[in-house]
Amino acid sequence: MRRNANLSALLAFLTVFLPLTAFAADLPALTGRVVDNAGIIDAGTEAALTQKLADFETKGSDQIVVATIPSLDGEEIEPYANRLFRFWKLGQAKENNGVLLLVAPNDRKMRIEVGYGLEGTLTDLHTKLIIENDMVPAFRAGDFSGGIDKAVDDMIMVLKGNPEELEARGERNQQPPVNTDDLVFTLFITIWAVIFFGGMAASILPPIFGQKLGAGRYRWLGMTFEPGRRSSSSGGSSGGGWSSGSSGGGGFSGGGGSSGGGGSSGSW
Repeated sequence: MRRNANLSALLAFLTVFLPLTAFAADLPALTGRVVDNAGIIDAGTEAALTQKLADFETKGSDQIVVATIPSLDGEEIEPYANRLFRFWKLGQAKENNGVLLLVAPNDRKMRIEVGYGLEGTLTDLHTKLIIENDMVPAFRAGDFSGGIDKAVDDMIMVLKGNPEELEARGERNQQPPVNTDDLVFTLFITIWAVIFFGGMAASILPPIFGQKLGAGRYRWLGMTFEPGRRSSSSGGSSGGGWSSGSSGGGGFSGGGGSSGGGGSSGSW
């Protein structure tokens, strides 16, 4: 009876914990600051990124890790990135100051997962701008190395306390392109309206609101008008019948931080 009870307990343990072990087994090992399991980053860029991220962490302690995997195997990128972040324990335990940049090229998806402690600095808006302005255009052009490198540069810039350039770049990119045809049409209508209504106003308004100087001559708004004639006695002339006196002119591991799902995802 006791043997059967022990066997039942063992089976229950395996039933509960083996699926969890298998569930985590698909997560790659943390072998460095750049874990390129999808093989989309060239060797030179990977070496430069590794050094750049190491130097950044040494100076401030914030930890950024770049990871690529071939495919998510049907899982959404948000829970996968959060699982990987926690599995690798990125950032420092007390600071929660880790960041994970994850790319799954076969699924054409990417995500920047941000630790609790950095969510107020590297905000969802910042990560969204980095994905849309740095990574998506480069990835669509087939330049994975360049897009990831630029994204890392912008993350470091923001984490160093200089988000203004990234935000200004995002605002410029969101402005709609100018339609030159509409601009020319609007300019034409504006000039036509000024000439037509200006000439009409110069003929009608001075006799009503101006000071009469003589036969057919009126002083109004500091100018002399002679409605019905092509020029005025003030020395200037205009087609509309008015004038003015002036014109204008390596051995590496996560420290134990955690993430609550802050960050942004994208696709290309």
